[in-house]
Amino acid sequence: MSKDIFGEAMKDFFNQQYTEDIVVQAPDFDDDVIPIPYLFRDYSKMPKLEQMALDLSYGKTLDVGCGAGSHSLYLQNKKNLDVTAIDISEGAVDITKQRGVKVALKEDIFAHKENSYDTLLFLMNGSGIIGKLENIDRFFNHLKTLLNPNGQVLIDSSDISYLYTDEEGGFWVDASAGYYGEMQYRMIYKNLSSDWFDWLYIDYNTLQNAANANGFICELLLEGENNDYLAKLSLHSM
Repeated sequence: MSKDIFGEAMKDFFNQQYTEDIVVQAPDFDDDVIPIPYLFRDYSKMPKLEQMALDLSYGKTLDVGCGAGSHSLYLQNKKNLDVTAIDISEGAVDITKQRGVKVALKEDIFAHKENSYDTLLFLMNGSGIIGKLENIDRFFNHLKTLLNPNGQVLIDSSDISYLYTDEEGGFWVDASAGYYGEMQYRMIYKNLSSDWFDWLYIDYNTLQNAANANGFICELLLEGENNDYLAKLSLHSM
């Protein structure tokens, strides 16, 4: 049975067979839901963080974790950028192509090589694909191989420390359990259930420190209403 949860859900919506949403489970939290229509939204329905990232995108662009291709479509059709969309979901890539994105590939970011870009786009908690904080050096080192001179990385994430803060402002987290932004999830859609996977939320200061340690300048561009933010990364000039 296919475990391409996003792909199956997107296909159903695209083919007008939408009846339910994706359920997201985490070990220590209540179930959450991803509304499938939200993955197909246009620019006017996107949060300000995403709108700003699209406004700032330039040149040859790599849309990482493209989903249904909504960001890529805007950049390709409204800004006339040369866009490559990648996702590990075969179904998502198929729908992205059917929606009109010219270049869409089923590929993991760490397997993507041989091309370089002016803009690397990581949206909808783009830091999630890092998985665990211990992987962040590998992440930054790989980005260096993909960036053109004067290129930029636009990435959003959230500081989820509020989940561990009590009413008096006390911060309750098991320090021995690792970084508090490391989450595990699995997704359920109809009769499909994914394997558990790692997903990283990273607070801005931790991102900035890791970026600086790996030769990047990190700039906070915008803070959202839900402890989320958009950051820009660029390489220190030699």
